[in-house]
Amino acid sequence: MDEEKDPGQLNVKDCFESLAQEARELYLPDTIQYIDGVPNPLDFYREYVCPNRPVIIRNAITHWPALHKWTIPYLRDIYGEKEVTVAVTPNGYADAVYKDHFVMPEERTMSFASFLDIMQHSNDLEKSAQHPGVFYIQKQNSNLTEEFPELIPDVEADIPWATETFGNPPDAVNFWMGQEKAITSMHKDHYENLYCVISGRKHFILLPPTDLPFIPYGTYPAAKYKEVSPGHFEMIDDPEVGQLPWIPIDPQEPDLNKWPCYSKAKPLHVTVNAGEMLYLPSLWFHHVRQDQATIAVNFWYDMEYDIKYNYFKFLENIAAVDKKL
Repeated sequence: MDEEKDPGQLNVKDCFESLAQEARELYLPDTIQYIDGVPNPLDFYREYVCPNRPVIIRNAITHWPALHKWTIPYLRDIYGEKEVTVAVTPNGYADAVYKDHFVMPEERTMSFASFLDIMQHSNDLEKSAQHPGVFYIQKQNSNLTEEFPELIPDVEADIPWATETFGNPPDAVNFWMGQEKAITSMHKDHYENLYCVISGRKHFILLPPTDLPFIPYGTYPAAKYKEVSPGHFEMIDDPEVGQLPWIPIDPQEPDLNKWPCYSKAKPLHVTVNAGEMLYLPSLWFHHVRQDQATIAVNFWYDMEYDIKYNYFKFLENIAAVDKKL
C-alpha cells in the first residue's frame, strides 16, 4: 500500500481517493473471479458476501430445464396468449436520465405472443418498423412469480444454497427478456442479486460502493414516455412522482469534461454467458446491456442492514456535502 500522508495535510477528496485505493488493494478484484459448481453456503458467505465481492458462478444452474427449453417456439406455445407487461422506449433507455428528466418507460399490456413476434423480427427493418420503439420485459415486481408462474418449474422459485446463505427466501424473482438496444442505466440496489442468464449474453459495468464519491448524482423531475403517434414519443411530466435522484453518466461513453471525478472510478467490465450466474453484491453500481434477444432470471435477496450499510450511508452523506461546498 502507498505511504500514508499526514492526516493534517488531507482534504476530503484525498480521503475519498485513499478509501477507493485501499479497497482495491485489500479485497476488490481487478477482474471478475469465477467459481465452478454449487457453492457451499458458509464458504460463499465468507468469501464473497462478507467482503461484498462479485463473482461469476459456472455450472450451478445446469439442471434448469429452461436452459434448453426456453426457445421462442416453446415460450409461444406455453404462454403465448397470456397478457404481459412490457416497457417501451424510443431509445432503449428505461428508468434513465434523458434531457434533464428522469424518464420511465411507457408500460403496455400485450400478449406474450405479440412480444415474441417483436423480438423475433427485431433485425428485420420492414417488420420492426411496424412496432417502433424498444421493447423490454423488465418489470421488477417479482414478475416471474406474478406474471409468469407457468415458467417457474423450468427454473426454481428460489436458489436453495443461496436461501441458506442469506437466511431467507428471495424477496423477488424477476424475468427479463429484451433485444440488443434495451439498456439498464447505472444504478445500485439494496439487494444481494443472483443474476442468471438463460440465453444470450449480458454485459455489466460494475463499480464498488467505495467509488461512490466519483459517480455523479443529480435530482431530476420525473417523466414517462408516451407514444403519441406511430414512432413518435414524447416525455410527459409525472408530478405525482416528483423529483428523483439518479446517476446521469453513461459509463460506456462518460463525459469527463462534465464529470471529471468519474475518471478516478475503476469500472469492472463483466460478461455473463448463458448458463452462468453473477453474484452482484448489494450497493454495487451497475449498468447492463445485452446481445440480441437475451433472457435472464434474477433473484433479489434482502441485504443485511449492518455496519456495511451504516458506513455506506456515511460515505454517501459526506460525498453529498462535499459536492455542495
